[in-house]
Amino acid sequence: MTAATTQPAAATAQRHLLLNMTANGSLATPGQELFVVRRGEGPYVDDADGNRYIDGLSGLYCCQLGYSYGPEFAEAAERQLRELCYSPLWTGSAHPTAIELAERLSRIAPVDIEHTFFSSGGAEAVETAWKIARRYHALRGEPGRTKAIARRGAYHGLTVGTLSLTDDPGLTEPYGPPAIDTRFVSNTNRFGLAPEFADDEVHTAWLLAELEATILAEGPETVAMLIAEPVQNRGGCITPPEGYWQGLRALADRYGFLLVADEVITAFGRVGEWFGGDRYGARPDMVTVAKGITAGYAPLGATLVGTKVTEVINRPGAVLNHGYTFAGHPLSTAIALRNLEIMERDRILDNVRGLQDDLGARMAALKDLPIVGDVRGTGFFYSCELVGDLDGGGFSDTARTELIVDLIPRRLREAGLLARVYNRSAPLVQIAPPLISDRAVLDRIAAIIAGTLAEASARI
Repeated sequence: MTAATTQPAAATAQRHLLLNMTANGSLATPGQELFVVRRGEGPYVDDADGNRYIDGLSGLYCCQLGYSYGPEFAEAAERQLRELCYSPLWTGSAHPTAIELAERLSRIAPVDIEHTFFSSGGAEAVETAWKIARRYHALRGEPGRTKAIARRGAYHGLTVGTLSLTDDPGLTEPYGPPAIDTRFVSNTNRFGLAPEFADDEVHTAWLLAELEATILAEGPETVAMLIAEPVQNRGGCITPPEGYWQGLRALADRYGFLLVADEVITAFGRVGEWFGGDRYGARPDMVTVAKGITAGYAPLGATLVGTKVTEVINRPGAVLNHGYTFAGHPLSTAIALRNLEIMERDRILDNVRGLQDDLGARMAALKDLPIVGDVRGTGFFYSCELVGDLDGGGFSDTARTELIVDLIPRRLREAGLLARVYNRSAPLVQIAPPLISDRAVLDRIAAIIAGTLAEASARI
């Protein structure tokens, strides 16, 4: 596609296509032109005008393998479609690739996770975890467990149910009262806290004390589940202090609620392990996944369920009244199986483990820039929290518009990098590059961010 055909494509999209999380009516205004991605290769994507970019966000945390494995996935897809195009996982019916993938996942999942309930994406996986939790407690004679606990600033999806698990009024208020009664506790971000919280033991003790106080205030008998990401995406790649996930497990066991690890982003190598929670000693009752399970080559989500839960919900005669038409679609599960095969064959986790320290060092060096208040992350998953021209590190409206809205995202793209720039209460620049990225690509990402933020620093 050439520049001559880009404008008609954008005009057609404006007339007929509604984008996610977008002010669609503003796309025709100057500076809001539609960005059309035409093709991908390795860790790069090309736009409709032929410009090439490093995909520093792996699409949307999906494309763990980048964009060069298409022929292998096409072969897997063709083989599956020649044999079976569709069969539901419904009322006693299944198909071979869903069965095989469920077994394969049980071999790499956290301890005591043996079963998988498939869905079409991450939000559906989280909704499934909630419904399984409710069913589990009801079958155990505790139907009054109707509350969830989530962390402030977190995000778990945009369906009506999963919206209940975020405390962002900009996302929730347009849709009325939440479907799930949720209480919120602190996330594990220590930036801006008192100096003593730099000590993991102190920070963990404070977080767990706050959580326990919340549980007791609500009544432990009312709490069905707690959901948390091993590394919280929203708010900027927030890692936990040592002992935190072990503490969550202890409180779940003490008070009887289920512990859910939302690994829609952190699973399948993003932080150098099959599951991000493995890095922190997490032992959840359920794990939600999507995105990297197929490396972005097909839509698929899954809720991985521990034996403690399945021993209850799988009692003879107990019906799990829940499901999705395209859950565990034969094409998607075949592609997921090929993805896991490629990741093992090409040692993708080893690539992350071998380069993560270098990437971490390059990102940490950005703290020398005046505009960078904090750098957080692990594996191939990092963010810079930006500080501005106001006392306390905030941005004036003028600086926010000039830097966060305009200069930083524009300069990153002009330099050939697709990254995420948050324009919220805590402005961030975030990267999650493909897991096949080599040292040269990672160095280039860090250099582009450094140059861009150095220019922004000079403007404050």
